[in-house]
Amino acid sequence: MFPVLAAGAAPPFFVEIALLILSSAFIAYVCYRLGIVPIVGFLITGVVIGPKALGLVNDPEVVNAAAEVGVLLLLFTIGIEFSLKKLARIKRLIFVGGGLQVGLAVGITTGLLVLFGVSWQAALFTGFLVALSSTAIVLKLLGDSGEMDESHGQVSLGLLIFQDLAIILMVLLVPLLAGTGGSSLEVLWALAKAGGIVVLVLVFARKVMPLFLEAVARTCSPELFLLTVMGICFGTAYVTSLAGVSLSLGAFLAGIVVSESRFSDHAMGEILPLQILFSATFFVSVGMLLDLRFLAANLPLVLGVGLAILTVKAITTGLSVRVLGYPTSVAAATGLMLAQVGEFSFVLERTGREAGLFPAGLEGRGSQTFIAVTVLVMIATPALNALGGKIRRRLTESELPVAEDPDEVVQHGHLPELNNHAIIAGFGNAARRLVRALKKVDLPFVVITLSPDGALEAEKMGIPVLRGDYARQRTLETAGIGTAKTLIIADDNPSIAHRVAKVARSLSSDLHIVVRTRHVSEIAPLHAEGVDCVIADELESIVQLFGQMLRDSGSTPDQIEALADEIRGGDYSELLDVNGARLAGSELVSLELTRPGCEHSQGLVPVRPSALGACADCLKEGDAWVHLRVCMTCGYVGCCDSSKNKHATRHYHEMGHPIMRSLEAGETWGWCHVDEKMLT
Repeated sequence: MFPVLAAGAAPPFFVEIALLILSSAFIAYVCYRLGIVPIVGFLITGVVIGPKALGLVNDPEVVNAAAEVGVLLLLFTIGIEFSLKKLARIKRLIFVGGGLQVGLAVGITTGLLVLFGVSWQAALFTGFLVALSSTAIVLKLLGDSGEMDESHGQVSLGLLIFQDLAIILMVLLVPLLAGTGGSSLEVLWALAKAGGIVVLVLVFARKVMPLFLEAVARTCSPELFLLTVMGICFGTAYVTSLAGVSLSLGAFLAGIVVSESRFSDHAMGEILPLQILFSATFFVSVGMLLDLRFLAANLPLVLGVGLAILTVKAITTGLSVRVLGYPTSVAAATGLMLAQVGEFSFVLERTGREAGLFPAGLEGRGSQTFIAVTVLVMIATPALNALGGKIRRRLTESELPVAEDPDEVVQHGHLPELNNHAIIAGFGNAARRLVRALKKVDLPFVVITLSPDGALEAEKMGIPVLRGDYARQRTLETAGIGTAKTLIIADDNPSIAHRVAKVARSLSSDLHIVVRTRHVSEIAPLHAEGVDCVIADELESIVQLFGQMLRDSGSTPDQIEALADEIRGGDYSELLDVNGARLAGSELVSLELTRPGCEHSQGLVPVRPSALGACADCLKEGDAWVHLRVCMTCGYVGCCDSSKNKHATRHYHEMGHPIMRSLEAGETWGWCHVDEKMLT
């Protein structure tokens, strides 16, 4: 029999769920207007409405259940964006980098606590808690900023995957540390069983899942497809949990399963709205754990422990990344991003408490201190990530990002005799596609990259590769710049492209230098550095749109080519309308402040928007936008953070231009990304 509710009555949990969602929406909006990132807003929401503050939500079990679903869906969507091939490319990051990071963090934490008189069992348990970082927060930040495919994003993902694997062993060791567990043989058997389950899941992904999803998709039923995708996520997570693997890692593996089919994009579109809702609930649930009274009474202790954890995590993570051969800029950004303590440390702490183990051996006070510290460092993570981004950009622009002697960084390997060849600087996604084409036409070329994983991948493809910094004279000379015909700079970082072009032009006046960049605003500055040809993604997309319109109207190929050249060479921006949105701005836009702004707003001059009434990048991707923002440095127009692609924020992360201004009718406010401050 189902319970019958009286007319107008609501189930007991509904009131708390409604208050949670309404409070989250309100506080998140306030945080948005104040320039605070949404994750922090959700954490603050949890602190405010939780049972230890206003008490609007007193049943944490309902919230915790929704939070578990949020973590599963977040890891599931991240898995969909990857594939077995991508994971194979970062296996060294996962096992070498991740193992080193976890080992150093556990070892240093254990050693320090033992020096202060803590038993080695409690000290080792505390080391386990400290070594883990928040997968949910880090991947959310990387996804929102579009940095998942950048070096520090890939490194962070590799380390986080190993941490999720390490949880299996940590959970199994807790009873042994507490003196209540089984034998070492039982632990080894549990690990073997977990490994077997993971292997079976991956084999299933490659052999069975593509055929299964193909059959479901052929029904053309969105309801059935969504239910199937959700079933794969939860079913895989449950099966892996039976072998002791964490639910989150199981959900990630489920995403990998789906990524192996050609319907992965379809699955992502169906699951994303649910993932956003439940992920927000997770961050609220973490905030609800904080006891403000305990925090106020023990503030010096909490702040001291928090600072110690941030220091240990940043140093051990950064050192692990440097050992892998990544530059200091990537090590610094990754160290600060992973400096917090993770959500699965809560699970591990609860397991230890039930077995009689407490953080630092302090029993009840230790658990409360751990919770308070963890919530505070999670709240601080967006700020630490922003600081890491600043350090990364500054180091990238000003110094060689390796500790070794520059002459020793270049590894000559077995380069062939090179003459009239092409030098490809960088080995990102664009360069990978380019070298595949070059191999087919048998043109001589050499790739230069600083990425160890990228270099190994190139070598496996049979490509001549040189490990080194392509902004260094010695590296370019070793690559044969004196006899090279073309230099192709495929690096997505504009500041690096400028440095490479300047050095290369000083070494060879006859070299044909080609740069691939994203934005039209970079064309003139790169030409000034001596670049012969600049291919801007933004411009080429407009050329393709324009060409398609002319083909549809019956224009001849010669007419289309002539007009395309005119677009590339002249004032192309005045030639094209797309759905009534003119992709050019004829009026200058300024930022006039009625109250003091920030140091980055000083001396701003009016700019001409690159687009009027449209986000060109969204049009290129076939997406829509919510609001528009204009960069007060170069005039780039992109969509806001309420939009799917967040092109305005992505432009800041790529270019470092600090000030964005609203382009919405009646709005004149600006936003400083560096200081995270609204300007009015």
